[in-house]
Parts: sequence; C-alpha cells; structure tokens
Amino acid sequence: MLFGIDPPLFAAAASVALFGGFVKGAVGFALPMILISGLSSFLPAEVALAGLILATLLTNVAQAFRQGAAAAWGSVCRYWRLIGCVVLAIGLSAPLVTILPDRAMYLLLGIPIAGFTFSQLLGRQLILPARHRARAEVATGLVGGFFGGISGVWGPPVIAYLLSFNTDKVEMVRVQGVVFLLGAVMLVAAHLGSGVLNAQTLPFSAALVVPAALGMWLGFRVQDRLEPNRFRKATLVILTIAAGNLIRKGLFG
Repeated sequence: MLFGIDPPLFAAAASVALFGGFVKGAVGFALPMILISGLSSFLPAEVALAGLILATLLTNVAQAFRQGAAAAWGSVCRYWRLIGCVVLAIGLSAPLVTILPDRAMYLLLGIPIAGFTFSQLLGRQLILPARHRARAEVATGLVGGFFGGISGVWGPPVIAYLLSFNTDKVEMVRVQGVVFLLGAVMLVAAHLGSGVLNAQTLPFSAALVVPAALGMWLGFRVQDRLEPNRFRKATLVILTIAAGNLIRKGLFG
C-alpha cells in the first residue's frame, strides 16, 4: 500500500493530479473537477473527494498570491459577497455529501453550465450590466458553494460569473485563486468534521499536492503566453468539457 492505496492506483492518481495542475495553471481552474472526475473512476467517491482537498487548498495559495498580497486583498475587498456566500454555502452543504444522490448533483451542476458555455462559444456573449453585480455575486456564491460542499467542485458557477462581467485575464485568474482558496479552507474544515478527511485519507490527499503543484508550475508558463481572447476561449472549452463530463456522470454514473 502507498499512502493508503495500491501503488498502481496511486500512480494513476498522481498522473491525474499532474494533468489537473497543468490545466489549472494554464486557465486558473479545473483542478478539483479533473481530480473528482478522474479519481472517482477508480477510487471510492469519498476517497476521491478527500484526495482533491489539500491539492486544491495549496495550489490556490500560489494562484491567489501570484501578484502579491496587496493584489489578493484587493480582490477580497471587491468580491467579498461572492467569497462570503461560497464559504457559507460550503459549510452548510458539506454534511449532505453522504445524503444527496451523486447523479442528481452532477446533472444539476452540469446542465446549466453547459448551456452557458455553448452559447458563449457560439458567439452569444452574455455580458451583464454592472448594476446586477451584487445580486449575481450572491446567487453565484450560494450555488457554487452548495455544490462545492458536496462535491469539492465550485469553480464552474464562479467562472461563468466572471466571464459574464468580461473580467480581465490577470484579475480573473487572481480572483479565482482567492475565491477558491477561501472556499478550500472551509472545505478542509467541513470535511474534517464530516469524516471524509481523516487519518486514512489525509496522507493520500497530501501526497497529491506534489504532482498538482508541478503541473501548475508548467501551466503558469502557458498562461503567461496566452492572449486574452485565446485565454477566454480556452477557459470556455475547458468549462464545456467539464460540464459535459458532469452530465455524463449524472446520466451514466
């Protein structure tokens, strides 16, 4: 056994974490989605959820503070409604992880995100007026946090929100890091309480930090070279793939 699981399974998990870290470094998100999707295909769902938690936490530290503490704090001040609602909803929904059917959760999250991304890729760009920002932040935070607590994935609604306000590339990646970091802190606390993160799963979760961080470092090199329009399109493509996979899991398990 290696970190509580068979060595071939750990090697597969590390490969998933490396790829997930690379995608996160390139576009700023998708590590938890890739991890929960990949790991749950050969590990029990609760072990897969535990496995993504520490990698999600620590890679978001690097992402949130890449431009420095002052820039990160500025994002906290600007997006405090979004952050607060994500954290609150994660704490409230985490106990439901053993109750809510997995398939229902995947469909509820995947279908609306797929609709949004398809419309964007077809050129029907949705840019919301600034007067709706506060309400949109609250709604997005609550929806994203709800799914985050039960699946470890709260990125898609947050990304859709940022795209809807035509957020600049650098700010978008930093805000994602800040929101995801604070949400991940709450996720750790919530699942220490739920029992998902325990003495058996903590070593496995910690071990996946290394390949995820390596992948993220490689992804940062790609992100720095992406022009804003290509970055937006790459973000939408990754989001569409993630939404499609969530729908697949909801329909077929």
